[in-house]
Amino acid sequence: MHTNRHLGTCTGVILAALAAAAYCQPPNAASPASLALAPARMARIGTVDERFQSFNIEMVEIIGGRFWKPYSNEVDALLKAPPSAGSVGMDPALFQQRPPIDLTNTSLRKLAAALAPAYVRVSGTWANTTYFQNAENAAPANPPAGFNGVLTRRQWKGVVDFSRAIDARIVTSFATSAGTRDAAGVWTPAQARQFLAYTTSIGGSIAAAEYMNEPTFAAQGGAPQGYDAAAYARDIAVFLPFARQAAPGMVILGPGSIGEGVSLVPAGMARGQLKTEDLLTAAGPAFDAFSYHFYGALSKRCAAMAPVVGTTPEDALSEQWLARTSRAEAFYAGLRDRFAPGKPLWVTETAGAACGGNPWGSTFLDSFRYLDQLGRLARSGVQVIAHNTLASSDYGLLDENTLTPRPNYWSALLWRRLMGPAVLDPGPSPAAALHLYAHCLRGHPGGVALLAINTDRAASQSFELPSESARYTLTARNLEDTRVDLNGNELRLGVNDELPPLRGVPTLSGRLTFAPASITFLAIPNADNRSCR
Repeated sequence: MHTNRHLGTCTGVILAALAAAAYCQPPNAASPASLALAPARMARIGTVDERFQSFNIEMVEIIGGRFWKPYSNEVDALLKAPPSAGSVGMDPALFQQRPPIDLTNTSLRKLAAALAPAYVRVSGTWANTTYFQNAENAAPANPPAGFNGVLTRRQWKGVVDFSRAIDARIVTSFATSAGTRDAAGVWTPAQARQFLAYTTSIGGSIAAAEYMNEPTFAAQGGAPQGYDAAAYARDIAVFLPFARQAAPGMVILGPGSIGEGVSLVPAGMARGQLKTEDLLTAAGPAFDAFSYHFYGALSKRCAAMAPVVGTTPEDALSEQWLARTSRAEAFYAGLRDRFAPGKPLWVTETAGAACGGNPWGSTFLDSFRYLDQLGRLARSGVQVIAHNTLASSDYGLLDENTLTPRPNYWSALLWRRLMGPAVLDPGPSPAAALHLYAHCLRGHPGGVALLAINTDRAASQSFELPSESARYTLTARNLEDTRVDLNGNELRLGVNDELPPLRGVPTLSGRLTFAPASITFLAIPNADNRSCR
């Protein structure tokens, strides 16, 4: 079946067959000026890592511990309640105890493997204070002094086995808390050496690693109080030669900063935050790739303490919200250019909002950010983006209890199936609300894949396309729905959690129209783009 190429109204047959809101311009809609795209002539502007789209599993998920409690009536009530007298910081009831994640789960492996090849990053704040127990016995009831958690051999072997099973190379960071330091407070590699040696002994490897998780908030993340740029430089001077000798093939990432470019801490509350510029000035050249973390806002859990750094579902499709990705990238790219010129950029942790995500992080509304972020950062030359998380809390790609794919998972799967590593310039968009991104079509020499994101909640957008294509349009009956439709049909797993076929609708050349608040991939296998051969 072909979509309507013309400007007239849609017939009832097409409405029923193709969910015309996603394909045809509604009756009496305004007819915006159309612009013609030229897939055959789109210039190649860069190439991203084959594992560009990756994901995180928090260290606390591996070892078990307290992590963000999913939103519920109980959590909503806690957030609405006034703080009790004398209370400081967050209510501990916003966290919940979790058992270690089961990485042998067949469905989890199947769904994660569908996004491969990828990197799986096992890190997070807990990694800074986790003791590696280099013995076969069970974890002690209490961690050793200077640590807050224990990683057993069995748990880490589970990570290595999972990585191998799904074709996701491991990225991590090292413990840096008081238990890793000598009497003078200097970091020592004893724990890291055992961790790397054990990984090698079981046939595993670490593809890349940061020294610590988020050094811009080092003390809050488990480093000694008063930790500063000079202390960081002193530690890097120990870490760097150790890492080069113990893991010569490991990409050393850094610094892994967060909270700059787009601030996550309001003015007056930033005491203790270190500046990346100061860290890099003190440490000098150290890293193979420049890494940073990015969240555009704090979630409702944390924003209750600082509403100015929160966001709302009403802003989710706005340019000021989506452009925060570009603001942070520009900030850190500028530091990269000054302190590590020519080094690739990695975003090793990101999601819509820090502190477990917002309630709409599990809905179709966040898929606009998810895919727009991939498109923006690929166009800017970022090599790797690791979403937080695969299957935990509200920002997980999968529901943590049922492993049901959320809209962002389906978005990620379509990106993986269609968008190859070569990045193209799609040319100008006919409207500011229609965000266009182009890559070479995966698996089709000469082919082009287009991503068209209509962020306008009320108006359709359109452009002319001179080539036939296969159309994959994502919509939802309600933007804050945890279900999503592909070409008018709900995406859901089949028997034994089998993935459904993702079939595009054959679409003739000519004018294509994109419904309000919709996301469309166009696969153009016969584009004959020389940059994609």
